[in-house]
Amino acid sequence: MPGDPERDGSLFGSLLTTDALAAATSDRAWVQAMLDAEVALATAEETLGLVPEGTARDLAQAADASRFSPAELGRAGRASANPVVPLVAALRRAVGPGTSDWVHHGATSQDILDTAAMLVARRAAALIDRDLGSLCAGCAALAERHRSTLMAGRTLLQHALPTTFGLKAAGWLVAASRARAGLADRCARLPVQLGGAAGTLAALGAEGLAVAEAMAAELGLAVPPVPWHTDRTVVVELGSALGLVAGVGAKVALDVALLMQTEVAEAAEPAEPGRGGSSTLPHKRNPAGAARVLAAHRQAAAAVSVLFGAMANEHERAVGGWQAEWETLTSLLRLAGGIAAVAAETVAGLEVNPEAMAANLARTGGVLLSERVVGALTGPLGRERATAAVQAAAARAASSGSFAHELAADPLVAGELGLDELAALLDPGGYLGATDALIDRALAAGG
Repeated sequence: MPGDPERDGSLFGSLLTTDALAAATSDRAWVQAMLDAEVALATAEETLGLVPEGTARDLAQAADASRFSPAELGRAGRASANPVVPLVAALRRAVGPGTSDWVHHGATSQDILDTAAMLVARRAAALIDRDLGSLCAGCAALAERHRSTLMAGRTLLQHALPTTFGLKAAGWLVAASRARAGLADRCARLPVQLGGAAGTLAALGAEGLAVAEAMAAELGLAVPPVPWHTDRTVVVELGSALGLVAGVGAKVALDVALLMQTEVAEAAEPAEPGRGGSSTLPHKRNPAGAARVLAAHRQAAAAVSVLFGAMANEHERAVGGWQAEWETLTSLLRLAGGIAAVAAETVAGLEVNPEAMAANLARTGGVLLSERVVGALTGPLGRERATAAVQAAAARAASSGSFAHELAADPLVAGELGLDELAALLDPGGYLGATDALIDRALAAGG
């Protein structure tokens, strides 16, 4: 028997998010959030004596999303360009005479949809925060465990200087912690929306501000200085925070995918039955998690740009800008959350291969330490002569495979540095700079 289509996700969309996030951002979740906003409005108004006693109770009894068809609301909403109008009509029919006169009192459709968006975002963000916490914990564990695990640092995809895998993971940690903090900050300040037809609260008379404050308190949302019908900075700031989450996860995933290349083999995603398999090649172990994350990141980046594009709103109500946000924000919550979940899972079960890291570090015969050798020769030879001598030795080492041998064969170098001195200079573990202290700083900042 098929499941609930509101919760089952979709053929492609399910690949890029989690079941929990699909449910938290489903059509049914949106309808329930709109109903919650209507109940909170009625509760605030009843408390202030603006609607008859019992209005909020009657409304709450009818405000169950399972009683309404999101698809039917969407079709009916075509006439008004939003689903709140048919939802309010259906809600009025559900509560019956008397109470129906006070449903949606003093509000406009955007008040309800914007408030619902804040509720959906907050509920979904709680799930995302949980996975970001796991991602941070996994990165911290890797940073500590591998603080001394030597590997080649790569710039522009080429060997640069020695580093440690612990420092790479520490970089992931700091970025993930910053993205997590940014999302938490935005969600702590998500505001209620209540302005009435043109943002003046005129229909609520002298009690308009009090209603907005009481409604916000009922929902646990912030009170904005003014209604934000056409000031979409709230949504764009939220979208930007989600975009950062997506970007941080994509950075981790791309690093892991590159480390998984056959010729590199320094790390691998967690091994699970069927994970990374190919429909044709039985030997393959593909970076399936990274593929999901990087696909989601591409879509997330586009979604953020849509929110920015929707900021240009006309006067007191937008023609299309506001309407462009609903599916976009839904998608962005799902994508960013899916990225955080996959990244956390990847880091927690990451298989690290220190032996491969050491072998790759030695692959170029020690030339990664060329900067250090130039530094040692600059005093006696001058930087220009030292650099020329070391460059020439590095070029010859590409064929011979031994940077130390080529340096020792150069009379200029040999005249200043003995074999023992060269060996010490070419020890990658001796040229890590502040790596250990940087890892400590990352652990302190991301802890």
